[in-house]
Amino acid sequence: MDFGKIIERIKAILTTPRTEWPAAAAEPATVQSLYAGYIAIVAALPIIAGFIKGSLIGTSAFGITVRTPIGMGIVGMVLHYVLALVIVYVVALIINALAPTFGGQKDMVQALKTVAYAWTASWIAGIAVIVPWLGWLIAIAGAVYAIYLLYLGLPHTMKCPPEKAGGYTAVSVIIAIVLSWIVGAIVVGVVGTAAMTGAAMGGMHVTGSNGDSVTIDSDSALGKLAAMGQRAEQASKELDAAQKSGDGQAQSAAMGKMMGAMAGSNGNVEALAPDQIKAFLPDSLGNLKRSSLSAERNSAMGMQISQASANYAADNGQHVTLEVSDTGGAKGFMSLAAAMAPEEEKQTDHGYEKTYSADGNLVHEEWDTQSKYGEYSVVVGKRFTVKANGNVDSIDQLKQAVASIDLGKLESLKDAGVKAN
Repeated sequence: MDFGKIIERIKAILTTPRTEWPAAAAEPATVQSLYAGYIAIVAALPIIAGFIKGSLIGTSAFGITVRTPIGMGIVGMVLHYVLALVIVYVVALIINALAPTFGGQKDMVQALKTVAYAWTASWIAGIAVIVPWLGWLIAIAGAVYAIYLLYLGLPHTMKCPPEKAGGYTAVSVIIAIVLSWIVGAIVVGVVGTAAMTGAAMGGMHVTGSNGDSVTIDSDSALGKLAAMGQRAEQASKELDAAQKSGDGQAQSAAMGKMMGAMAGSNGNVEALAPDQIKAFLPDSLGNLKRSSLSAERNSAMGMQISQASANYAADNGQHVTLEVSDTGGAKGFMSLAAAMAPEEEKQTDHGYEKTYSADGNLVHEEWDTQSKYGEYSVVVGKRFTVKANGNVDSIDQLKQAVASIDLGKLESLKDAGVKAN
């Protein structure tokens, strides 16, 4: 097993899909070699991340952190993994069977390549499930990018006529969604991902295609993904050149450009400075006085994220934590994912949780009437996140806490620190 080769394939299919698909289609392979040398490894990554999130980190809601027992978590992880490997093969079978319908050529190995390499985007993005709340936004973006990769790949692997590639993609994705619903009946969580993928289909506006190029509505979600892919392709070339030069500074700059391209931005983005983002937090929230204040800016892999947090408390035991986060270099993914996020609502006997859009912003709120604990979050300018959580009388107090932030001023900074390449 060549892990270096796996990493190179992941990098190439995500950043230079137009040139990588012909190369992948021409490679000799078997079903066994594809599973052993690629699928079994890459498909495991989001499942392992899910285990870490579910059993080690835990899921927090209404002030309570719930962790799946390690034993049950392992059983679920193994079951999910086996079903994931099975569904890859089943979707490949269907894509192969559909080939003549769309003027393509049946070839099971090529069909398996199609699924494996197109789904790479979704598998890699699925690792972000570890990130609280915002992780699922990145997962949505990965799922949509996988659709784009599938569209690019079908003319090469299955030899379908360019004019039929769009229909072939749509039917394949719809069938994959149905299969995911079936798997979701067995493993909790897959249904949600499928629903997100289905919602993302509404953003596909394909106008034409051939084996080497794609014509897409530039204002559609798929058009934005195509532009993202083009930027990533150019950034990948610069990264390769920097690595060959041995210049550490050039490599760092190229990595930043690469991550910016994959995150959907036109250049590196410098997140707000700690003092700048900290200034948005008020001294008090009604009768709740601020008891602590902190701010930091971190960077990794050429991307910056900054966050400021303050705790507020009153003598009656009420307390609120108010946070302002700048996703910085990931703002492109935030923009894309926010535009495609489905609206949903869950009700219980003593509370609710819902996600929706309001005034162009993505909003998430949850409330428990028994514990009097809740959370209210707003994504502003498709870059900043403002979140309030704690024990108060009602969700309205948390909404007022978020409203205490000058959201208009924050939104006006959505292009701050953007350095065009």
